[in-house]
Amino acid sequence: MTLKQLENLIEIDQDVTDDAYGTYYDKRTIEQLLNYGLIILDKPPGPTSHETVAWTKRLLKLPKIGHSGTLDPQVSGVLPLGLGEATKALGVLLYGPKEYHALGRVHSLPSKEKLNEIIEMFRGEIFQKPPQRSAVVRQTRTRTIYEFELIEQKERLLLTRILCEAGTYIRKLYYDIGEILGPGATMIELRRTRVDQFYERDGLVTLHELANAFALWEEKKDASRLMQMIKPVEYALSELKSVIIRDSAVDAMCHGAQLAIPGILKISPNLKKGDIVGIYTQKGEAVALAESTMSEEEIRDATKGYAFQTQRIIMAPNTYPKKWRTKPTPPKD
Repeated sequence: MTLKQLENLIEIDQDVTDDAYGTYYDKRTIEQLLNYGLIILDKPPGPTSHETVAWTKRLLKLPKIGHSGTLDPQVSGVLPLGLGEATKALGVLLYGPKEYHALGRVHSLPSKEKLNEIIEMFRGEIFQKPPQRSAVVRQTRTRTIYEFELIEQKERLLLTRILCEAGTYIRKLYYDIGEILGPGATMIELRRTRVDQFYERDGLVTLHELANAFALWEEKKDASRLMQMIKPVEYALSELKSVIIRDSAVDAMCHGAQLAIPGILKISPNLKKGDIVGIYTQKGEAVALAESTMSEEEIRDATKGYAFQTQRIIMAPNTYPKKWRTKPTPPKD
């Protein structure tokens, strides 16, 4: 099985990988997945996102778990969690599109035609001021509503689906619809059904399922159910362009070195200067996130120089052997 983002890459050079170091991304043990894995959690209504993460840390007995994209306490649905080192990759999900299914009540009884006319007004770029109870500064900003549809209307109850830019307040969207209608509108219930490339329909993990699977592994050494619930961290990077590097370049990057032309083996086609990319070993392991400082054509023609500026290291240092030299310390007088 090959990662989607590592298919059809352009070959710059060839090399072999040493199987004594690292692990093929889809061959990790459960212990490795608990440090380089993702759980696409079905957050229940009630707890905050922070409380949900704290519960998951206690369930899995892990010191470090992070989440991507805060959900309000009463909102349920898709909440990607990064385990251990995988927390460093979650940032790429913060800016992707989000999908919600919202149940609301309008305080009048408009026709379906009138509602569809108003909904049409909210498609595309809109101005929105965050509500008073929000975690951000209350300044009017623009957000894009990619899709907005009325799924069902039962008298004054509306069920809608909204695909929108990150940072859109759905409760405020309902409030604004009510302002146009006149008597007002209120959101009753909200569920997030998509975060970037992760969809509710692909299967979510509940806290109860996670607790049962972890207990099965801990008590009976059966990790089969737990392994089905944890995805490799690389799945979070599937929408980014990619770079594959030599084994000899891996540990240098993990210690802060920038990626130079001689370390590159393959790149995504149509790579442009300024693109954010995922950098991988030949085994498909995520090493880092970086910004390209050269285009595809420049990388192909160059023989030296730095092609990428590291943004975030994902892999722990010393996973691969050190094959880089440090400058000798000059003798003291």
